[in-house]
Amino acid sequence: MSVRLKFTKTTEASLSLDKFIKSQKNLPKTPPKLWANEPKPKFTDTDNQRLPIVDLSHPILQKLESCSTVKEFHQIHTQLLVSGLSQYSFATSRVLKKLCTSLSSVSLSVLFFDGIQEPDAFMCNTIMKSFLMLNDPFGALSFYYEKMMAKFVEFNHYTFPLLGKVCAEIRSLREGKKVHARIVKCGFELDLFVRNSLIHMYSVCGEVLDARKVFEDGPVWDLVTWNSMIDGYVKNREVGFARELFDFMPERDIFTWNSMISGYVDVGDMEAANGLFDLMPFRDVVSWNCMIDGYAKIGNVTSARNCFDRMSMRNVVSWNILLALYVRCKDYCECLRLFDRMIRGDARPNEASLMSVLTACANMGAIDIGQWIHSYIQKCRIKPDVLLSTSLLTMYAKCGVMDLARNVFDNMTEKNVVSWNSMIMGYGMHGQGEKAFEMFMEMEKRRPTPNDATFICVLSACTHAGMVLEGWWYFDLMQRIYKIEPKVEHYGCMVDLLGRAGLMRDSEELVSKLPMEAGPALWGALLSACSTHSNSELGKIVAEHLMELEPRDPGPYVLLSNIYASEGKWDEVENLRRIMKEKELEKAVGSSLVHPGEFASESIVENCPPHRKCIVYSMLGEIGAQMKMCRRDVASQISMQ
Repeated sequence: MSVRLKFTKTTEASLSLDKFIKSQKNLPKTPPKLWANEPKPKFTDTDNQRLPIVDLSHPILQKLESCSTVKEFHQIHTQLLVSGLSQYSFATSRVLKKLCTSLSSVSLSVLFFDGIQEPDAFMCNTIMKSFLMLNDPFGALSFYYEKMMAKFVEFNHYTFPLLGKVCAEIRSLREGKKVHARIVKCGFELDLFVRNSLIHMYSVCGEVLDARKVFEDGPVWDLVTWNSMIDGYVKNREVGFARELFDFMPERDIFTWNSMISGYVDVGDMEAANGLFDLMPFRDVVSWNCMIDGYAKIGNVTSARNCFDRMSMRNVVSWNILLALYVRCKDYCECLRLFDRMIRGDARPNEASLMSVLTACANMGAIDIGQWIHSYIQKCRIKPDVLLSTSLLTMYAKCGVMDLARNVFDNMTEKNVVSWNSMIMGYGMHGQGEKAFEMFMEMEKRRPTPNDATFICVLSACTHAGMVLEGWWYFDLMQRIYKIEPKVEHYGCMVDLLGRAGLMRDSEELVSKLPMEAGPALWGALLSACSTHSNSELGKIVAEHLMELEPRDPGPYVLLSNIYASEGKWDEVENLRRIMKEKELEKAVGSSLVHPGEFASESIVENCPPHRKCIVYSMLGEIGAQMKMCRRDVASQISMQ
C-alpha cells in the first residue's frame, strides 16, 4: 500500500522559512572582509566636487599592484565593482595599466574599457600602446576607430604620436594623412612630439618631401627632429640630402652618426662611410656592425674581418654578419673556425648563427659538427623556426643521412616549399629517384604549390637515377599543369639527363629549340655528355661553340681533349694542349676534401707523418708508371693499324 504525500503552499513556505533560519545560524555575526586584518578604507581627502580622492594607499589598489595572475585580477575586479571604485578615473587607469603591462592581456583590457562610463585619453593611449608593443598595429587602429572615436574621447598630445607610429607600422599613407588632418583640426600641429611622429610616418611611407615640409614648418627642432629627418632621407636612399642636414645640424649623437654610416653602406659607398667612421668622436657596437656589414655586402672579406678583430665588444649580430660572409664566399672552413671561437666566448649563437654554420657543414659534409649543432638546439631548448629546421634537414640531406633528414622533416610543425624541395633534392642527389617522386606526390596532396625550384630538384633526381621517361613526364607536367615556363636550369637538367642516357641527338635538338639563348651551362652539359660517350663529331661542334661563348674558359678544351684521347687521336690532343698554352689557359687543380681532425685541413701534407708520405708517394709513382705503359701500348696498337 503506497501513501502519497501532498504539500500545500503553506507547508512549502514553512519549509523554506526553516531552511533560511538554519542558513542564517551558520553566517558570521559581522560582515566578511575582503582580506584578513584589513580595516575598511577611509577617504580622508576630497576633490573640488566634494568627491573622495582615491590614491595608491587604497587597499584594493594595493592588492591590484601586487596581483600576478588573471584569476587574482578577476577577484579584485569584483571588489572594484562592488565598492564603486571602477568608476573612479584614477582606479580604472591603474587597472588598464596593470592589464596592459604586467598581465599582458590586451583583450581583457578592451573588455574592461567597454564598462567605463567616461574614459579619458590616458586610458585609450595605454591600450593602443599595448597593441603596438605586441606588434599588432591593426588592433591599435581598430581600437582607435571602434572604441575611442565611438565614445568621443578627447585626444591629447600623446595620442597622435601613437597614431603616427601605427600608420608607419602598417605603411598606410592614407590613414597617416587622415591622422595629420585631425592633428591640424585639434590644434596639435605645432607640438614637437607630434611633428616628430609625422616626419617618421611620412618617411616610412616614402613621402620624404611631405616629411621635409613638416620639418621646415616647425618653430623649434630638437635632436630627435633632426635625426628623424636624416633617418627619413637615409631610408629613401637620398644620402646626399641627409649629408646636407648632417653637416648643418647644431649637435649630433651616436644615432646621427650611425644613420649616416648606414646610409652610405646601403648605397655601397664604403669610402664615404669609412671617412665618417674615422671622424666619429665615439663608437658603439652598432657603428662597428654597420662597417662590417658594408664590407660584407661588397665582398671585402679582409676589411670586414679587420673591423671585427678591432672591436672591443661584440654582440651576436657582429658574429652573424661575418659567419654569413664566409658562407657566401664559400670559405666554409673559416666559418666553422669562427663559430668555434664564438661558442668558446661569451656570445650565444641564435637561429641566424646556426643557419650559417649548418650551411657550411652541408657544403663540407661535416656531419659530426652538424649533429653537434642539432644536439645544441635540443639542449638549449631552441624552438627552431621553418628556416632553421630546413637548414638542418638540408645539412643531413647533403651529407647523405636521409633518415635523419626525414626525421627532422616529419617533426616540423610548419613546412614551406623550400623544406619540400630540400627533401626532394636530398633523395635525388643520392640516386633515390623513387623516393624523390613519392615526396613530390605527397607535396601535391598537402597543397604547398610546387615552384620552378621544385621541378629543378625533380628533374635533377631523374638525371641522377637515369629515368628518362619520368624526366620528360615531369618536364611536361610543369608546363601543362602548373603553367611554369621552363628556365635555362630546367633545360640544363633535361640536356644532362638525355646526354647521360646516350641520347646525344635528342640533347642537341632540345638545345637548338630553346626559346632563349643557350648559355655556357647548357652547352657544357652537352659537351660533358659527348665526353662521357666519346662522341667526337658532336663534341667538336659543341666545344667550338663553347669556345666562342667563353674564350677564357679552359673547360671546353679539356673535355674535347679527353674525347680525342679516348679515341686515340693524340695529334688532336697535342694540338689542343698547344692552343691552351698559347692562350695561357690553365685548368684549376682538382682537390678533394678530407677531415683529418675536427675541421677540414688545407695542409694535410705538412701534418702527415713521414711513413705515410712515403706510402703516398710510392702509390703515385706506381700509378704514373702504369699510365705511361698504357699510353705506350695504345701508341703501338695505333702504329700497327
